Amino acid sequence: MEGEPRADTAWFPLLDSVNLQGNSHHYHPLDAARRVSHVRVNLYPDGGLARLRLYGRPDTRCVVPNDEGQIDLLAALNGGSVIAANNEHFGPAARLLLPGRGVNMGDGWETRRRREPGNDWCIIALAQPGQVERIEVDTAHFKGNYPDRCSLQATCVNGGTATSIITQSMFWPSLMDAQKLRMDHIHSYQAEVLPHSPITHVRFNIHPDGGVSRLRLWGRVSAA
Repeated sequence: MEGEPRADTAWFPLLDSVNLQGNSHHYHPLDAARRVSHVRVNLYPDGGLARLRLYGRPDTRCVVPNDEGQIDLLAALNGGSVIAANNEHFGPAARLLLPGRGVNMGDGWETRRRREPGNDWCIIALAQPGQVERIEVDTAHFKGNYPDRCSLQATCVNGGTATSIITQSMFWPSLMDAQKLRMDHIHSYQAEVLPHSPITHVRFNIHPDGGVSRLRLWGRVSAA
């Protein structure tokens, strides 16, 4: 539904009444997936709940584009998800996909200092297949520990496991060659985006290590 529920809003059952136990973690599978925007929880007769979580996938038909008609193809709210990362010592890579700017240095992806050759990386599945028009790399709050450079590779994945995707990602075509980064800054790249066909996954490389707050791929949905 659009907007917020009202007193006369009609609700349909998502999960019928179930018994609960104290100090317990309950999982309840649903018979079929339903498209919803709001949920209402009924307690019988009263009492307390510690957490409520609904597991599913975002409905990308509800994504609102920006003024240029683009959507953030990586955003967690749109269905983007991290497949793998080689190091998440100080912060998980999934934070790259969160909305808004990071609130502090802990609200981002940060790896440990490398003592060996190479660079750190993470692999992200796009919310939908698409073509990228602009890339944003935000190093908010990272001042002495931001990467020197970053680059992106991308491809269209058809099948395979997380393990096979990790191995193959080393050889994916470049989406953006290595670019210098600055501390505590939103970097916007448009001319630097290389020509590409529709993609489903990206590999985000940071050279050699460090912290990044947010990564955004602004573009348009297209058939893979």
